[in-house]
Amino acid sequence: MHCLLGCGIGEVVGVIIGTALALSNVQTIVLAVSLGFVFGLGLGLIPLLKGNYNVKEAFRQVMITEGLSILVMETFEVLIEIYTPSVMGAGLTSWLFWGGMTLALIVGFIAAFPVNYVLVGRGIRHIH
Repeated sequence: MHCLLGCGIGEVVGVIIGTALALSNVQTIVLAVSLGFVFGLGLGLIPLLKGNYNVKEAFRQVMITEGLSILVMETFEVLIEIYTPSVMGAGLTSWLFWGGMTLALIVGFIAAFPVNYVLVGRGIRHIH
């Protein structure tokens, strides 16, 4: 859930900012992916810090366990945003924009689910 929420929040906020500022598609995608990683990793840190990890240990653990999941999810979100006609050019008030963002999140989650399943199954990642 950390990946889904973090990636989702970061991705959508990044695309909203990029669209509102009329950034290029490349700039918008770089911003959205960067924020997806920041929010995803940030949300992953919370339960570890509550579980008495120090910041360095928590960050290391999150980079290992959440990093691959976030990478897969962000990759699929970006592919949907790029290859769904007119999503990147739609305005913030367009149903196409919000429909594309929703589709990207759904596909990104579906793509990342097997990665998380394997990581949990191998004991590399645990359920908080």
